[in-house]
Amino acid sequence: MHLLVVGGSGFLGREIVRQSRAAGHAVTATFHSAAPLPPGPDWRQVDVRDRDVVTRLAEDARPDLVINAAYLQADWATTADGATHVALAAAAVGARLVHVSSDVVFSGDAATYDETCLPDPVSPYGAAKAAAETAVKGIAPDGIIARTSLILGDGDSPSEKLVHAVASGSGGALFSDEIRCPVHVSDLASALLELAESSHHGVHHVAGADAVSRYELGVLIARRDGLDHATIPRALRAASTLRGPIDVRLDSTRTQAKLRTRLRGARTFLASDAG
Repeated sequence: MHLLVVGGSGFLGREIVRQSRAAGHAVTATFHSAAPLPPGPDWRQVDVRDRDVVTRLAEDARPDLVINAAYLQADWATTADGATHVALAAAAVGARLVHVSSDVVFSGDAATYDETCLPDPVSPYGAAKAAAETAVKGIAPDGIIARTSLILGDGDSPSEKLVHAVASGSGGALFSDEIRCPVHVSDLASALLELAESSHHGVHHVAGADAVSRYELGVLIARRDGLDHATIPRALRAASTLRGPIDVRLDSTRTQAKLRTRLRGARTFLASDAG
């Protein structure tokens, strides 16, 4: 199988590329401005905001599968318009599409959110992600929309780097009222590839099994990495001026039942003996 990974230089994209190549697939991957890039895939510099460029890439690569992991929180044109361009390009060459979406499409007003829940964003980024979902549903109804949450790794994710910075006294605090369902990047990439090769379509929730606060997540990361978690200050998101949902708990039960890949919770994959 030949994959086109849009946003392949990002944190999730690199893991999708790695797993795909390990499985013996041919991979074309895109980057916007990142360097250096790991060897192996056919790297292409692409700006997803340019529809013609994205179309030409798909026509040249002729992939069987397109996974779109590209986004930029502060830029509607990348997150919403770019997703539309990728979906149109995949449809033009007859490629299956997997679009990575986010829990920020929800307001957080509900107790939990399963795949039947409709987006009700309360931030510009959430609105852009919701708009992208609408476009993908119309252009590629047989594709996959995969909503996920905070993406963690083995020390190299933005969330983990933030915890190290806060624990070192560099300033800031972790919110004890902001709840998410973090997922390990290797679990997420594996689940996305598994869904891509299945006959499933439509919206799927691909998040971790545990709902934890940003503060609890920070404590778990600190313990795993041998940091003094007592040095981590806490605060309330509700008392800040930040826009966006505070408590969003994705229910991934339906998707998990379809997968061989186990979507581990943060309390499991961040345990000191998790390996």
